[in-house]
Amino acid sequence: TGGIIPSVAQQLHIDNIDRVVNEAIISSGISASNLSAIATTVKPGLALSLGVGLIYSLNLVKQYNKPFIPIHHMEAHALTVRLLHPVEFPFLVLLISGGHCLLAVANGVSDFMLLGQSLDEAPGDSLDKIARRLSLIKHLDCSSMSGGQAIEHLSQFGDRTFCKEIRPMSQYQDCNFSFAGLRNYFNCIIQKMEDVEGIEKGAVLSCAADIAASFQHAVAHHIIKRTQRAILFCKQENLLPMNPS
Repeated sequence: TGGIIPSVAQQLHIDNIDRVVNEAIISSGISASNLSAIATTVKPGLALSLGVGLIYSLNLVKQYNKPFIPIHHMEAHALTVRLLHPVEFPFLVLLISGGHCLLAVANGVSDFMLLGQSLDEAPGDSLDKIARRLSLIKHLDCSSMSGGQAIEHLSQFGDRTFCKEIRPMSQYQDCNFSFAGLRNYFNCIIQKMEDVEGIEKGAVLSCAADIAASFQHAVAHHIIKRTQRAILFCKQENLLPMNPS
């Protein structure tokens, strides 16, 4: 519990990329020689993992003499909805992950207007760090879970009102996010509760579920408030159709 180790992620990519690509080609019903092009994520992300995919794909490009299409990871995520639903441009997109948090208006395939982004760390990163600070890897119910998953699991059994709420960046009239200050606030709460319970750092607090629920609620509330602001901005500036089909 506590996040991704880049070198481990790289090795997992190396161990699995050949199998994953072969399975994808087989399930598509066509051969690699019949591909129109080879597209690969080149940014943003963990450099070590991206490198594995880039080297592998460039070898395929050379082997089959195909065009190479570099893909922006976040732009691809933003456009995925159009593969599943009849969404027309322009539309508002919220992207949240372990490494990113941003709001943007998608005007076209490669045309995005950034409205706001995290100024420090991503929500997934904050969740992992709080899980690590709570030593959830030692919790019987969470020992095999990732940090964010452990927080989400424990939150089901906790009281989200256990910690006093704070509103990050409430004084700023924009759509940016900030999670580092929120995390530091909860680190102080954890330290205080360790003192109250008379336990050392690294032990599991009896109120771990309450802190997990409070932190998850605080993160979600911050994201919701900034997204609401983005929606209002889009309406004010007529950036989106009023009656989308």
